[in-house]
Order: sequence, then C-alpha cells, then structure tokens
Amino acid sequence: MLGDLRVGLSSMTGFSRTDGRHGDWSWSWEARSVNGKGLDIRIRLPVGYERLETAVRQQASTCVRRGNITFNLTVNHAQGKATYRINKVTLQEILNALPELARRLPDAGPLTLDGILGIRGVLEPVEELESASGEVFDKAVLAGATAAMAALAAMRLDEGARLMSLLVSQLGGIAALVGQASRLAEAQPAAVQARLLSQVQGLLEKGVSLSEERFSQEVALLAAKADIREELDRLQAHTEAARELISGDQAVGRKLDFLCQEFNREANTLCAKSSDVELTRVGLDIKATIEQMREQVQNIE
Repeated sequence: MLGDLRVGLSSMTGFSRTDGRHGDWSWSWEARSVNGKGLDIRIRLPVGYERLETAVRQQASTCVRRGNITFNLTVNHAQGKATYRINKVTLQEILNALPELARRLPDAGPLTLDGILGIRGVLEPVEELESASGEVFDKAVLAGATAAMAALAAMRLDEGARLMSLLVSQLGGIAALVGQASRLAEAQPAAVQARLLSQVQGLLEKGVSLSEERFSQEVALLAAKADIREELDRLQAHTEAARELISGDQAVGRKLDFLCQEFNREANTLCAKSSDVELTRVGLDIKATIEQMREQVQNIE
C-alpha cells in the first residue's frame, strides 16, 4: 500500500506515467490531477481488470485529499496475440457467385484456396480479448499504480513549493503595504482637522457662527469615522494566519481561499474610510496583491 505522501504545501495539478511488464504482458499507468472543490477520483480500467479498482481507489485516497484525479490503465500483450477467423457469410457469398463468374470469365484460371482466403473480408483478424490474471500479476500492476501515485504526489508537491514561494512574496508585499498605510493613517486626524478648519473658516466668512466645542465634536466624529487602525490590525492578523497555514503540511486551500475573502473585506473598508489620495492608492495596491494571491490559492490542495 502507498504510504502517506502529504509533506508540505501541495498543488492540485500534476501528471505522471509509469510503465511495467510481467511475463508477456506490459502495462502503463497515467495519473492526472486538476483543480477541484473536493476530492473526485476516477479510475479507468480495461475490460477484465475491474477487480483492481477497489485497491487502486484505496491507495489513491492516501495520496491526495483534494482535486479531480484520473488514473488510466492500458494493458498490452508483448507478442500481440492476434488470431484470425473465416467470415463464413462472406465466404459462402463468394462460393455462390463462382458459377456465374466462371460463365462470364471462361478464360480465367481455377480459383485456388490461397486466392479465396486472399479476398478481402474472407479472413478477419480477431484481437485477443483475454485479460492477464493471477495474484502475482495483480500485485505487479498495483505496484505500478503505487509508483504513478507517488510520482503524481511528488509533482504536486513540487508545484506546491513554487506556489508557496509566490504566496510568501505576496504576503510580504501585503505586510509592507499595511506598514505604509499605518504610517499614512497617523496623519489622517490632523488632515481631517485641517480640512474641517478650512471649511469652518469659509462658513465664518459667510457669517455662520460655530462654537469651538461644536468644532471639536465634529473633528472627533470625522476622525473616528476615518480611523483604520482596526482594519490594519486585522490585515496584519490575516497575514500571520496565512503564513502559519502555508508553513504546515495540511490541505489548506479552502482555508486560504476564505482568508483571502477576509483580506479583501478589510482592504475594501480601508479604502472606503480613506480621506487621503495616497492612502487610497495603498489600499488599492493591497487589493491588487490580494487578488493575485487568491489566483494562486485556487491551485492549492
């Protein structure tokens, strides 16, 4: 049986092929894996080999936990055991037609047995449909399936390592942008106060009176609405959570996909609260990086 091959972040895409031989019989296993919401294992076996499906399916479930997986087996006889049979219907039609042909072609020589058998359709090749059998043969073919699964798992892990490198880089980019947003956010209260003061001065010039207390209340209210510290804290927490997930050896694709949604929610709120062009630009950069990350996450087991 195949041991547990789950070590590190794994992609859901991969391909492998293994070939084997036992006596006069040879076989090939092909394993393909593509993205899927859950685990869907499909096993395609030649007629006569259905007995292998249960064992192959059990092995496959230890190799993968998510994705659409297809295992395809082809079996051939090394000597190409082909036999021939006489098509009695065609032969009888030819024999029935011989008297008429003899009358029409009196100068033609006698028809020989080789000549009759050489007529197209009289002698037909018949493929050998017998399947190989026996405990030793089954074990050999299942060993080939195990090798194909191991190769598929290895390819998925190789692709997973590449995806992990991309995710680490993208998470680093988000962390850097959150740092920029945090520095810009520190200047927001003062910017809000300056903007409101400018508006109040315009009103005063028009003869509208406003008490200092009311002004302070308005400044405090606007500053509270523009406060993005909570969103920044959550973005930072999501970044750490994502780093922890990708450093493990579990199937984390669904969790990362959900986390990307949470990332995006906080980035949207940050942009909505922003009253500064530069802070809005940083928020949009965060959203763009999150979208890039989510595209990669779709490939993770």
